[in-house]
Amino acid sequence: MNPKLSIIIPVYNEEETLREIFKKLQEVDYGINTEFVFVDDFSKDNSPRIIKELSEKYSGVIAHYQETNRGKGAAIRRGIKLASGDLIIIQDADLEYEPKDIPALIEPILKGEADVVYGSRFKNSGFQVHRTWHRLANRFLTAFSNLCSGLYFSDMETCYKMFKADIIKNIVLNSDRFGFEPEITAKIAKLNLRVSEVPIRYYPRSYQEGKKIGWRDGFAALGHIVKYNFLCQESDFVLPSMPDRYLYRKGK
Repeated sequence: MNPKLSIIIPVYNEEETLREIFKKLQEVDYGINTEFVFVDDFSKDNSPRIIKELSEKYSGVIAHYQETNRGKGAAIRRGIKLASGDLIIIQDADLEYEPKDIPALIEPILKGEADVVYGSRFKNSGFQVHRTWHRLANRFLTAFSNLCSGLYFSDMETCYKMFKADIIKNIVLNSDRFGFEPEITAKIAKLNLRVSEVPIRYYPRSYQEGKKIGWRDGFAALGHIVKYNFLCQESDFVLPSMPDRYLYRKGK
C-alpha cells in the first residue's frame, strides 16, 4: 500500500505568496501520494478567495475557513483533523521554507528509522543568514526546551515537523498561537518515539514582508515549555486510540 502525505498549510493574510508557495509545493516529487490542506485563519485580505480558487481548480486540495481568527496552533489542529494521509507535515504559507526539502523529512520515516522528523535550520547547513534577534531567541528557546524535555534538538521552533498520522492525530493539543512548537515537542518527548532531525534551507522574511511572530510569542514560549514539560503527564494528552507501541505506560 502506497502511503499518503498530508501537507497542512495554515494561512493568515498571505495573499502575496499563496499562489507561489502552492506552485512550489506542486513541483516537488514527494515519491508518495500527496494532499494539501489549507486552513485559513479568518484572513482579512484575499487569501480565502485564492484558497477557494485553488481548491476548485486542483484535485487533492482541501480548504477550510475558520470563523474567527484563533491563531496558527488552532489552524494546525483543524488541519490535523481534516488530513487523511499516513504522514503529516506543517508548511507555512510564506516563502521562508523550501518545499524541495520535504522529501528528506519523509525518507527516515519510510525507511523505518523514525516516527517524527524535524527540519533544522541550524544543522549542517549554510543556506541562510538569520536576523540576530530571531536566531538568538530560537537558540535560547531550543536549549531551554532541550533541558526540560530531554530531547536534543538544534531547532525546536522549526515549522517543518513531520509526524506519522497515528501519532499526531492521537495527541490532544491546546495552544492556539505559536505555542504549538514547544507544546508538541514536550509531548512527543513523553512518548516512546524515534525522533530525527535533518537540515533544511530557510529564507527569513522581515516584519515589513509579513512576518508575524514577535517577542511576546518568545516569552509565551517559555511558559509553554515549563507547562507542557512539567505540568502535563502522558495521561493528560494521549487519546485512547494511540497505538500501544508509542506509549511508556506500565503494562503497555
